[in-house]
Amino acid sequence: MPDPADLNGLKGLSTGEAAARLATCGPNELPRSSSRGLFRLVFDVAREPMLLLLLATGLIYLFAAREPADALMLLGFVLIVITITIVQERRTDNALSALRRISSPRALVVRDGERVRIPGREVVPGDLLIVSEGDRVAADGRLIDSMNLFVDESCITGESVPVLKTASDRTDARIDGAAVFSGTLVASGYGIAEVTGTGADTELGRIGTLMKETDSPQTPIQRETGRLVARLAVLGLSLCAVTAIASALSRGGTMDAWKDGLLAGITLAMATLPEEFPVVLTIFLALGAWRLSKHGVLSRTMPAVEALGTATFLCVDKTGTLTMNTLELSEMDSGACSWHGGELPEELHRLLEYAILASKGNPLDPVDRAVREAGSALLSGTVHLHDDWVLVREYPLSAELMALSHVWRSPTGDAFLIASKGAPEAIVDLCHSSPGRIVEIESMVQRMAARGLKVLGVAAAAFDGRLPEGQHDLAFEFLGLVGLNDPIRPGVSGSVAECRGAGINVMMITGDYPATAMEVASKLGLGEGAMLTGAELDRLSDEELMSVVPDVSVFARAVPRQKLRVVEALRRAGETVAMTGDGVNDAPALKAADIGVAMGARGTDVAREAAGLVLLDDNFGSIVRAVRQGRRIRDNISKAFAYIVAVHIPVAGLSLLPVLAGLPLILMPVHVAFLEMIIDPACSIVFEAEGEERDLMHRPPDSKRRLFGRKALLVSSMQGLSALAVTVAVFLWAIRTGHSENDTRALTFSTLVVSNIMLIATNRSWKSNLPSILRTPNRAMWITAAGAMAFLALVIYIPFLGRLFHFDRLHAGDLLLCMAAGAFGIAWFEVYKLFARKRVCESAVNASERR
Repeated sequence: MPDPADLNGLKGLSTGEAAARLATCGPNELPRSSSRGLFRLVFDVAREPMLLLLLATGLIYLFAAREPADALMLLGFVLIVITITIVQERRTDNALSALRRISSPRALVVRDGERVRIPGREVVPGDLLIVSEGDRVAADGRLIDSMNLFVDESCITGESVPVLKTASDRTDARIDGAAVFSGTLVASGYGIAEVTGTGADTELGRIGTLMKETDSPQTPIQRETGRLVARLAVLGLSLCAVTAIASALSRGGTMDAWKDGLLAGITLAMATLPEEFPVVLTIFLALGAWRLSKHGVLSRTMPAVEALGTATFLCVDKTGTLTMNTLELSEMDSGACSWHGGELPEELHRLLEYAILASKGNPLDPVDRAVREAGSALLSGTVHLHDDWVLVREYPLSAELMALSHVWRSPTGDAFLIASKGAPEAIVDLCHSSPGRIVEIESMVQRMAARGLKVLGVAAAAFDGRLPEGQHDLAFEFLGLVGLNDPIRPGVSGSVAECRGAGINVMMITGDYPATAMEVASKLGLGEGAMLTGAELDRLSDEELMSVVPDVSVFARAVPRQKLRVVEALRRAGETVAMTGDGVNDAPALKAADIGVAMGARGTDVAREAAGLVLLDDNFGSIVRAVRQGRRIRDNISKAFAYIVAVHIPVAGLSLLPVLAGLPLILMPVHVAFLEMIIDPACSIVFEAEGEERDLMHRPPDSKRRLFGRKALLVSSMQGLSALAVTVAVFLWAIRTGHSENDTRALTFSTLVVSNIMLIATNRSWKSNLPSILRTPNRAMWITAAGAMAFLALVIYIPFLGRLFHFDRLHAGDLLLCMAAGAFGIAWFEVYKLFARKRVCESAVNASERR
């Protein structure tokens, strides 16, 4: 049976016909939970505690206090909050929808007579779908060509044993086992299927219709944040009740006292409810994943974006990730004759002939492609090309024997050839070479590998009419070695250096010969660490491997199953591991790693499903960009959380202190609602848009550090308390100097707004000073600050709005006092940054001296 990748004249659909069918049948997607419409979104937003409190307060003003102007103002704020929330929700939904479009499984189809890899959602009925080992079938179909095809249909039937599938020309493919189903996994072999059903018309789609309204579960980070918010909400509502009762009783228990007490309690609850935490987490991770996708990295789980920023080890493949994966045959050596370019000597024609026969006919594999391209160029017009011969059997590559053999039959059927290629030591083993010959071949291999070439051995065997079960039972003759060059990707050396500067160890794992691996490693700056071969790894116990693996930079002659041991050993050694992989056998290691990174271009669906991240371009530079993005997101979430904690303290304090001290109320619900107009965009937009710190990739990763630990909580609380202190100082000064109640409230509130803006500015960086921060672009911050100050000016200087906020006009001196007090409240934090930077510099110098 020929390889279905050889197409055999199949043309498939034309591009135009496929586009027409896609428009008619719709995308090949399973039914999923429908997105919330505008009415449902408004309803869900209106159930948020903050809005419920605003609504309750508005009703109190409207019916109990009979102050319709205040009531309308509060209800107007409800509309503004709903609008802001809907915009944020839509922005997040759009980012996630775009990610779903990008993350659609890719399928290999035949279009216009050519193999084309397209998103799975673009497969249409009538397409010719090519499937091979490790692929997830993209649509229902009928096999028209296959070879040794076994499919795992457990996702549909529940049976774990793979089912043999054979091609058929019958319409009802189910009868003779020629049907393949969307979502099933190809366990072995390959085939070509004509697509008969897509999307909801597939077997899996019909199951999916039962799950349309199923919501995605929350991530661990979201659950942790939810628990934190719930606890703080209980605390806030408890304080609300206590404050309302205490305020009413301290004012004599009259109806007006109870009204004022209830408003004071609601104000305190609004001030303490930290509903921004889950908003920040969702928006930051969703938009971070979207930003990563624009750099060729797809996040399958949003927490993986943040997790990658904590990685201490990056374990990567060489071929295609560190190198271009564009091999070319550059050397051949039979021992008696060698070739380094130019015209191929007659003595090497047979070596190249059998190298071609040991390759696939129309290959996707870069090694096979390079060998066939060299054959077309160097053996054209000779008798050594056998395009009309038929492949009758394949002995596959295995972990035990890293060589494969093809058995070919001549067109007349009276001649057979057996060609084998693979790792030189495996080919030498197949040929049962003498000790002297083995030493000679090893010397040849060392010379080629030392030049950074991928070295393969080639052998030929006779066939007497009965094929044995194993390759070792054939009498192979060693023909020589072929060397292939795979240039290093541009920029990889710089990316490796950037990782090492960031305290991240890069480990190269390759199946190449040790000398080849070390030559490439030295070019990348990885030659200083130790090297282990797959055979040496197998001889180590788990404890021995755990002790040596952190010092290893290169694993050579490694097979996929050994990746799992490497990951487990690193994790037991306390490392946070990011692991790349592309094959079915890589899936356990990808799943076991802290961050699994699958190859998008050459990877199998199984590998992509086991991973948290997918490299769309298989480029190591994309991993480094993802690490940078993950660290930036982690930093900015911490900054946003710090700001949220800091800003709620003065708001809560100003709501509670007047009640406890028996002084006039400073803040009312309308004032807290105004502050929320600043807090919400600040924590969800300003900090999300913040650029990276200058030392982002010059500090070691800290996987043990929580997003918002005790130290951050202490510093944030100190920020909030200092803002509260200066605001209360202005409040007390205004009372002692005889200012009216409305004048005092306007002064205090203006100081609080300025303090809020200063908290936004200073928390943009916990390392840079304020002048440096203000010089760093962040358009969202300036828009938020300008909008806040403009609105503050309106409510102070427009009489109608001033009455709604219970403000009097402020003079220029008053405004200067507010601005000076707001700035003074963060002055200590700027001094703290200065000393913190000095400590970091001293630590870096001491660490350098110890090294």
